[in-house]
Amino acid sequence: MFTVLIFFIVLSVLVIIHELGHFFAAKLQGIKVEEFGFGIPPRIFGIRFGETLYSLNLLPFGGFVRVFGEEEAQVEGRKLTAAEKKRSFAHKKPWQKAIVLVAGVVLNFVLGWVIVSYLFIQGVPTPTDTVHIEEIAADSPADFAGLKADDVIEAVIVDSVRTDVDETQDIATLSQENAGEEITLVIRRGEDPFKTAIIPRANPPEGEGSLGIVITNFEIKQYSLVEAPVKGLIESARMTGLIGRELGKTLFRFVTFQEQEAEIAGPVGIARLTGQAAAQGIDALLQLVGLLSLNLAVINILPFPALDGGRLVFVIYEWITKRKVNAQIEQRLNFAGFALLISLLIFVTISDIIKLFN
Repeated sequence: MFTVLIFFIVLSVLVIIHELGHFFAAKLQGIKVEEFGFGIPPRIFGIRFGETLYSLNLLPFGGFVRVFGEEEAQVEGRKLTAAEKKRSFAHKKPWQKAIVLVAGVVLNFVLGWVIVSYLFIQGVPTPTDTVHIEEIAADSPADFAGLKADDVIEAVIVDSVRTDVDETQDIATLSQENAGEEITLVIRRGEDPFKTAIIPRANPPEGEGSLGIVITNFEIKQYSLVEAPVKGLIESARMTGLIGRELGKTLFRFVTFQEQEAEIAGPVGIARLTGQAAAQGIDALLQLVGLLSLNLAVINILPFPALDGGRLVFVIYEWITKRKVNAQIEQRLNFAGFALLISLLIFVTISDIIKLFN
């Protein structure tokens, strides 16, 4: 139940942030926003502020924005007054429509950027060229040798031969090769290095290793309030590009009937990942939310009917040719795209459920 609740909250935040982008952009362009809905209809109740109805709907996740003249077919053939045309999405200039359409994608990217920047302030694992100790098992060779967490292992000396260490595998290999024999570790604790003798175990307890230490090449690096937004923007852009490339590969393999290299997760799979992230703490959950927000931005900008990117294609066509796409054709294409998306969602959900019970 906890996982389901967290999943619904995460999904709702992502969708509502997306819809708020459309909402504010429409308001700024002078377009009449008829309804801002929390959840998916049927409607439970609504409160009107100004010209907009703010509704609470039965299915408790996500949301939507309904603007006047959202599709050409809705106003085609109607006799609108000059004032109504001025407030209609369908009668706005192409560049104004484009702003409204991409605003949701932009706000999803901004959410991802904000979360990534926050995580950089909290501290992120950063690769280094040093090997340091994270944990020491009680009553292990490392414990008896007086090693401590955060000690840096600079080198291993075996039979007077010094081997500098810059990878964790170097420690594992040398300790295993010399199990039961005394070796010397060159340790840096603070400014000055020192040497300590240690005997790796030939048969260590399960999960401890021959020395009884957990080592890593990564360190937690924290960024300042000034550095984090810049670093976060660069990283968010890099992640978005990577998501786009991988999604492109996935779609290509799908349409060419090739086996998928990456695992595709639907609502059930994402819910499971959300529960796992939540169990690891708030930062892990935020990391997942940021990644999902960037994913949502990329998916929505795809030039596919029913998605923001698909509708943007129609606007760009109008912008270039100075002619609008036939309203009935646009409506049918959007309906077909929506039907296909729902079909894919059902297919992926079934696949998730099968994996869940295997």
